[in-house]
Amino acid sequence: MVTEIAILNIRPGMGGAFEASFEQARNIIRSMKGYLQHELLKCMEEADKYILIVQWQHLEDHTEGFRKSSEYQEWKKLLHHFYDPFPVVEHYQGTAKAA
Repeated sequence: MVTEIAILNIRPGMGGAFEASFEQARNIIRSMKGYLQHELLKCMEEADKYILIVQWQHLEDHTEGFRKSSEYQEWKKLLHHFYDPFPVVEHYQGTAKAA
């Protein structure tokens, strides 16, 4: 399993509109091969800041399958105009468990 993390800084005052658009966009990501689950969290200390956590079966499910799909083009239309600056997206995996 791979965890995608993106810190989303939304243009000031557009948090409500972003959340409404994300409600539509989440159905897109849910339909993708390798998608497991996601969570969108709103920052308590900074207005218009969110973190998106998505779990994928494999890294390529996100980087190749989702990002190169026609569905991603719709995702971009719904969400990318809210970001300032554009988010850095990183991928994480669990570490080896101690015996």
